[in-house]
Amino acid sequence: MNRCGAIVLIFVSLLGNGALAGDSAVNVAHAGSLITVFNGPIATAFRSSGFTFQGQGKGSVGLANMIDSGLIAPDVFVASDANVMADLLKKHQSISWYATFATSRLVLAYSPHSHLVNSFNQARLKRAPWTALLTRTDVKLVRTDPALDPKGYRTIILAQLAEGYYRIPGFASSALGDDQNAAQLQTDEGILLRLESGDADAAFLYAIEAISRRLPYIELPAELNLGDERFAARYATGSVVVNGVARRGAPIEYAFTIPSAARNPSGADAFLHFLEGGQGRRIMSEAGLTMTDLTFYGDRRLAPTDLR
Repeated sequence: MNRCGAIVLIFVSLLGNGALAGDSAVNVAHAGSLITVFNGPIATAFRSSGFTFQGQGKGSVGLANMIDSGLIAPDVFVASDANVMADLLKKHQSISWYATFATSRLVLAYSPHSHLVNSFNQARLKRAPWTALLTRTDVKLVRTDPALDPKGYRTIILAQLAEGYYRIPGFASSALGDDQNAAQLQTDEGILLRLESGDADAAFLYAIEAISRRLPYIELPAELNLGDERFAARYATGSVVVNGVARRGAPIEYAFTIPSAARNPSGADAFLHFLEGGQGRRIMSEAGLTMTDLTFYGDRRLAPTDLR
């Protein structure tokens, strides 16, 4: 065989194995709250597996809608609300299983450059009520769209719970305005950038966002922060209807799956194996997630063997 023929055979072999078809890249559609840790330490460490990470971070509801409609076909989908996965599973088209793998809590993060940073610091030390700050006319609170992102509707639910907990009638509407208050709505990354620059004063974030971006934050009572299973019944007293869908308060659970239309299932297996391995779990824990044992829903036989 001449040299040209050998090169052609090698090219065809590589193409068949995916080396030239981009199969080394794993496309991960993930909750916007994971942008910093996924695009940073997770992507860097994952390279040792022989694959590369390609992330798309947005609101979990918005991503689920895009997957369901066929607009995107990621290899892995990671949502910040297991109920979003449950909604997809009910349709029996886009996914056939999912597993919960971590929990989190909401905190009130604030900008270190806010003109009221001293007041927020006092509230962090429990020397002043944080609720009073959020109803000031000179405070800019930002949040995600409840129609696209679980943190968006969880923010509304937390504000409702705070009304009863602190006995402040009307607190939610005073702090947030309408559910779709355009003056407050931003993307996950937009919120983080505005807090870092001082263009916004405060936002309810998952702990992983505040910790990974090193933003100061106020710990909220477990009765409100949606992060403690013991208060599940209390959380459920808060609810909001978004686009005809009722969203009720519940402990925060992150979940992942491999969509049925995944183009790189072997890469998806490798990514979830890494995420659940010692290094992945350590990175996620240090970033602020509480990693838990996997709980499967749907047809777990279709999940990667090493996860089951």
